[in-house]
Amino acid sequence: MMVQILQDYWLLFLVGQYPHGPIGGLAMTLFMAAVGLSLSFPFAVALALARLSPYRWLRLPATAIVHVVRGLPLIMFIFWVYFVVPLVIGRPVGGVETLVITLVVYEASYLSEIIRAGILGLPKGQVEAAKALGLGYFPTTFRVVLPQALHNMLPSMVSQFVSTIKETSLGYVISANELTFAAAQVNNQLMTRPFEVYGLLALTYFALCFALTSAARLLERRIASERGGGLSLAAAPA
Repeated sequence: MMVQILQDYWLLFLVGQYPHGPIGGLAMTLFMAAVGLSLSFPFAVALALARLSPYRWLRLPATAIVHVVRGLPLIMFIFWVYFVVPLVIGRPVGGVETLVITLVVYEASYLSEIIRAGILGLPKGQVEAAKALGLGYFPTTFRVVLPQALHNMLPSMVSQFVSTIKETSLGYVISANELTFAAAQVNNQLMTRPFEVYGLLALTYFALCFALTSAARLLERRIASERGGGLSLAAAPA
């Protein structure tokens, strides 16, 4: 029965009601996850650098933001943004915009910890060598430290993208036209096949997340082999 549902409603699962309505389904899920994670990146870098700052007036507020956001459920932020943002800007905000704004705030805290771990994992000699060459704080950070840290943290960032994809399913509660919402539309039309519809939804999420997780593992192995090659080269006799 799942095969029959997929044959009849694959387009709704894939792009929602497009081109006869707004785009949705899997395409909107990937779009929201990618945009949310991309827009959160500069805020994540700022939070990570603030947490590593020697200045308490930068470190303490950044630490508080990260711990508060990570300690609260995502659904709470979704409702806050959904009801508070329209009051601030004076106009209604759609489900997709609400979820993207929420993901930017929420993912910035998680991504900042990934970036911070990447920076802390670098040898201290990198910073010392940059200072010895006369580089200041910003050139050292953005030309030496961050490129290496981000390269090492690529597998963790892909894993965070997987988590973000799954988190977009909560957009269903505010009618964001994503994959779970598309499945609900299919279920409303069929009425008597909820197990098959939501089973197909689960399989879709599993296939997508499994593929991305496998890609993260491959990246991790490649980066580990690069490190091993570099160490071997450094240890080789002249």
